[in-house]
Amino acid sequence: MNIGVLTGGGDCPGLNAVIRAIVRKARSVGGHRVLGFYDSWDGVLEKRYEELDISKVRGILPKGGTILGTRRGSPFDYPDGVQRTRQVFNDLALDALVVIGGNGSLTVASMLADDHGLPIVGVPKTIDNDVVGTDATFGFQTAVQIATDAIDRLHTTAESHDRVMVIEVMGRDAGWIALHAGLAGGATAILVPEVPFDIKEVAAIVSRRHDRGRYASIVVVAEGAKPKLGTLEVPEPQLDKYGRELHGSISQVIAPELSRLTGFESRVVQLGHVQRGGTPTAYDRVLSSRFGLAAVDAVYAKAFGDMVVLSCGRIERRSMQVTRGQTRTIDLDLFNDVAATFFG
Repeated sequence: MNIGVLTGGGDCPGLNAVIRAIVRKARSVGGHRVLGFYDSWDGVLEKRYEELDISKVRGILPKGGTILGTRRGSPFDYPDGVQRTRQVFNDLALDALVVIGGNGSLTVASMLADDHGLPIVGVPKTIDNDVVGTDATFGFQTAVQIATDAIDRLHTTAESHDRVMVIEVMGRDAGWIALHAGLAGGATAILVPEVPFDIKEVAAIVSRRHDRGRYASIVVVAEGAKPKLGTLEVPEPQLDKYGRELHGSISQVIAPELSRLTGFESRVVQLGHVQRGGTPTAYDRVLSSRFGLAAVDAVYAKAFGDMVVLSCGRIERRSMQVTRGQTRTIDLDLFNDVAATFFG
């Protein structure tokens, strides 16, 4: 068999572990060829690939990023994109393609598999943990640990200067990182896209903390957090070339407003892409490896149109159609009943 593999969307700790597992199982157990396509779908459309053997993936387990490179975009960006993709499958005699990606990549993979009949299997990944159908995605635990480590460090400088630190983490449509890192890091307040906030309520939480003699506060903000209508004026968001809102400025609006309402000095820390980089945690290495092995099993079973998922600790398969246009939002019970107990 000839099995292709690509990584799509944003980079994520654990991608290399998936690639390694796919190659190890396909080559060692099945004796099959694995073709790694460079730069996501661009590599497919431009027929840029490399045959991967065990020597090519040796030592990549702990490395962040992806040895194949990744980009956004898809064959549907071109009028003849699907036809060109099908031709590449034929030219290279591809029996299957494993697409490792988040909501966007898996939606594209589902459309190509279910609507156009291409033999594709999916592997869910994203630091945002927002893919519907799986209990967890690899990369999330690493991002949470990085954010938590940063919060721990910022506690000490906030306490030294009696400051309010507004820490912005990734989370465009779902606040998983903010919720888990904020809870683990002892945040004073956590702001997520799923629950619009009132800046006066946040200021009251901070003020109550200071009234008790705690003169430092940590406010963790997901980049996609939004205020309740009419409570805070925010700039009109710009859109990227895919029509998605560009985030990364909400903390710059929140911090000065908290200073105005409380009288306490506020500073902004935007963690940005540092959350994506570096060595994956042990948990993410193990989950990635399990996903990679299961993806090859799905290819052998011709379970095209499916993705491998984590469900109650077991690796299973589920149709990629459940991801189409969907976002897995946070557990509101965890936010309202657990995290909120510690606010202030």
